[in-house]
Amino acid sequence: MMSGWGHMMGGWGNGYGYGGYSGYGMGMMGFFMPLIFGIAIILLAVYFFRRSKSRVQSQGFSTHNSALDILRERYARGEIDSAEFQSKKQDLESR
Repeated sequence: MMSGWGHMMGGWGNGYGYGGYSGYGMGMMGFFMPLIFGIAIILLAVYFFRRSKSRVQSQGFSTHNSALDILRERYARGEIDSAEFQSKKQDLESR
C-alpha cells in the first residue's frame, strides 16, 4: 500500500509531484531562477542610473568652478572692487 499522494499518481513520484519536484517541475531552480533574474534586473537598473548620472556631470553640470567664475563671485559679493576685478581678470585671461 502506498502512503501520501503517491497512490493517486500510480506510485510515480513518491507523492512529491512529477519526479519529486513538489509540483513545480524544476525543483530548487523554480525558486532560485526568478530570484537571480530579479537581482540581475536590479543591478542593471543601478548600473544604468549611475552611468547616466555621470554623463550629466561630465557635460558641464559639475560643481567645479573655474578661476574666472570664482573671481566673478567675489566681485558680486563685494569682496573686491572694480579695479582689482579688472586687474585679476586681465591676469587670468592672459594665461
